[in-house]
Amino acid sequence: MDAAGGPRRITLTPAARRVLEAAERLFYERGIHAVGVDLIAAEAGVTKKTLYDRFSSKEQIVVEYLAARDERWRAFLDLYLDAAGPKPAARVLAVFDASRAWAAEHGSKGCGMVNAHAEISGSAHPARSVITGQKQWMLALFTDLAGGITQEGAGRLGKTLMLLHEGALVAHGLDMFADPIGRAREEACAFLAAAERSATQR
Repeated sequence: MDAAGGPRRITLTPAARRVLEAAERLFYERGIHAVGVDLIAAEAGVTKKTLYDRFSSKEQIVVEYLAARDERWRAFLDLYLDAAGPKPAARVLAVFDASRAWAAEHGSKGCGMVNAHAEISGSAHPARSVITGQKQWMLALFTDLAGGITQEGAGRLGKTLMLLHEGALVAHGLDMFADPIGRAREEACAFLAAAERSATQR
């Protein structure tokens, strides 16, 4: 753990970057447990010794994979939030728009964090805090945006939006029906409109 309570991170050398790029693709496409370090090293064009010299363990590779994916998602989302302007409702919908675009470009198998959580059962795994940290951050974002619409109901509305968002990501990964994130966005619109009406009537 680092001083802030998060998992230890490493400085990536060129060889480590190749390892991470290979691991990111393999972990997302095949699953964490299904991919061994031998395959990662082969795909990265490095020896197994080099892999362990840079990362020390497969667990550390998983940490770096998830942390890097989270960083890319937050930067991607920031673009949509910036474009949405200051109105809280528009910013909430921008989250769904960002997720829809991200899923089309980077998430054919659903949310990488949710998928990883299904494989990481123990609370002692160093990557667990990356997964829960991202979801806590998303809930805080929705709650903060909801507070711009309804102060009294911000917590409830934030949780509702989070449930819509996360459920849509799972439905997308399972390919349950067409455009689940777009459908979740429509439902979010309805909740936001109801919250705005309620706030103006007080």
